[in-house]
Amino acid sequence: MTAVSTESILTQLRWRYATKKFDATKKIAPDVWAKLEQAAILSPSSYGLQPWKFVVITDPAMRVQLHAASWNQPQITDASHLIVFAAKNPPLPTDVEAHIACVAEVRGVPVETLDGYKQMMLGSLSRMSAAEAHVWAMKQCYIALGFFLSACALAGVDACPMEGFVAAQYDEILGLKALGLSAAVIATAGYRSADDATAAYPKVRFAVEDVVIRV
Repeated sequence: MTAVSTESILTQLRWRYATKKFDATKKIAPDVWAKLEQAAILSPSSYGLQPWKFVVITDPAMRVQLHAASWNQPQITDASHLIVFAAKNPPLPTDVEAHIACVAEVRGVPVETLDGYKQMMLGSLSRMSAAEAHVWAMKQCYIALGFFLSACALAGVDACPMEGFVAAQYDEILGLKALGLSAAVIATAGYRSADDATAAYPKVRFAVEDVVIRV
């Protein structure tokens, strides 16, 4: 494996910003988008349970409906892609069973050998209320969001994480409740408009010594 240089990583992370104005004429190539989806799927999660679904929306009519549920922010309709990070609401024992079956298949081990692991996960869920389990799942979605945004930056794709939307309306429009899901956070992705003035703003971050505590 050839590692990406740390300087290249920092260069791309300095290049990225929360894109406010996308060029609606520019679309992410299908092969590039497929890799970005894989990056989100490769995100870590507690126990590896992956209590989420990623809803990718390119349909223009659906995007218009969601635009109104997103305070009419232009990114929703102008970006190449819109992705909704939807959390299990709540994660259920059946999700644990599905994860265990997947582990057994991928690693080629008898499912019975994973019983201790399964019981640990079931025990954790049993100690949470449905609301607490949903909040826990939503936190996992933010991990996936971070991976997705970093992957976009490394691929030279612009993106904007967004919490400015009405989750209940998203759930209704996309039919998420029937799937046992709820929208946690969203992101738009595509390519910045040449006249997006915010692209030229210097990136504002505190100095390392102000945020890193070494023990």
